[in-house]
Amino acid sequence: MGNFNMTNAGELNEVLIDRGQHPVFGTDTQTVLEEIGYHLDEAHTDLYRQLRDEGVPGAEMPARISAALDVTKLVSESAAAWDGGYAICGVIGNGDMFVMRDPRGIRPCHMLITDEVIAFASERVPLMTVFEADASQVKAVDPGSMITIKSDGTWSDSAFAPPQKFTPCSFEKIYFSRGNDPQIYRERKAMGAALVPQVVKSIGGAFDKSVFSFIPNTAETAYYGLMDGLRLFRRQEVRSSILQASAEGTLTPELVDDLILRNWPKGEKVAHKDIKMRTFISQEKGRDQLVSHVYDITYGVVNPGDNLVALDDSIVRGTTLKKSILKILARTRPSKIVVCSTAPQIRYPDCYGIDMSELGKFIAFNAAVALHRKAGRQSLLDRVYDECKEELKKPSAERRNKVQQVYEAFTDDEVSAEISRMVYPEGIDWDGEVEVIFQTIENLHASIKGECGDWYFTGDYPTAGGYSMVNLAYLRWYEGVGGRSY
Repeated sequence: MGNFNMTNAGELNEVLIDRGQHPVFGTDTQTVLEEIGYHLDEAHTDLYRQLRDEGVPGAEMPARISAALDVTKLVSESAAAWDGGYAICGVIGNGDMFVMRDPRGIRPCHMLITDEVIAFASERVPLMTVFEADASQVKAVDPGSMITIKSDGTWSDSAFAPPQKFTPCSFEKIYFSRGNDPQIYRERKAMGAALVPQVVKSIGGAFDKSVFSFIPNTAETAYYGLMDGLRLFRRQEVRSSILQASAEGTLTPELVDDLILRNWPKGEKVAHKDIKMRTFISQEKGRDQLVSHVYDITYGVVNPGDNLVALDDSIVRGTTLKKSILKILARTRPSKIVVCSTAPQIRYPDCYGIDMSELGKFIAFNAAVALHRKAGRQSLLDRVYDECKEELKKPSAERRNKVQQVYEAFTDDEVSAEISRMVYPEGIDWDGEVEVIFQTIENLHASIKGECGDWYFTGDYPTAGGYSMVNLAYLRWYEGVGGRSY
């Protein structure tokens, strides 16, 4: 069992077939099980023959084989060709077990080891809560490491693969991980605060005519950071204005009231969400129907003509925005709705465990394509198609992302402006302005402690399988073929 996705499951299954095995399915789960099972059988057979030749009695064989079984070695041999992100736990029939994390640390894995228990989880907080442990007691499993626990309770920590560049999935920070983890909480607040300059520019500094809110539920922590950042920005503005007025002799009680009391960032909970539903991970078939029932609003907190600023954690397809959120927010009759994403523009598919696999369903990609077609540059899209086909003829280690060319002609702001146009709600009695703001990649990295993988934003994948997948994803989009490209 585990949290994993192998990008080269097809190739791995071909190895099984060439070896004489007969996989029933083409899934990465079967590939992992079959490969480990094969090497386990080989190791067991080798140990049996060695002990037999040494004259060890048959009754003693099982215990001797179990004690001598090198779990780290056999799993290391199994994983040599794996390309993907994974945190995998396995149990062998003799009672031995192992937990391993991919060499680049794409998928998270944490462990708690005490005198009474050895426990693992993707996130730190569940271990802290269930076992009443301090944060310092829970450690991350090192990338490329495997914790082996023998049936007698002894354990070891060893490397099963050489170290690679550390590229942990940044979406764990943005969305998936629990917000009550102390580090995740700080980082999400920092992501919210990093949006302040863009937000202030969007509302023209009109704090007295703006209401700030968030799209529940995972954006709430970043919203606190945004509000902290806005208040700090406003305090600095007020301080500067007071000092200037004092020096000029124009400081009056009315000016103080105007600066502080009537022009302060105002936060309200405008949007409400059914906590049982998560639209990001819902199945495609029922998404449109789902989003129409998930959200509702608080009436009476936004005045007609106000700016309504709503913070969200990410914008992938734009479905929730266009068909639900913006229509509901527009009921408050604001003059402008500003939607802010703590994640940068999601431009490329993921192949390491997140359900973002089809290029043609990304609002950022569709916006760039629309801009090219408006400018009469269909030939560029055609050329990228040809180059993606040629790229896939190369050895996997030599492949690069040809889809990046789709975005090279535009600034981030140009793509954002087209997204704003594309998500504008239709069929409602409202004609206000919509602006969509995205986190910059630079600010994302500044907000997160340590390294973080950003391939869904930049197209720079951590493994060869990522480059194969993104080129194939473009071919499937161009040819009108749906489904995953790995």
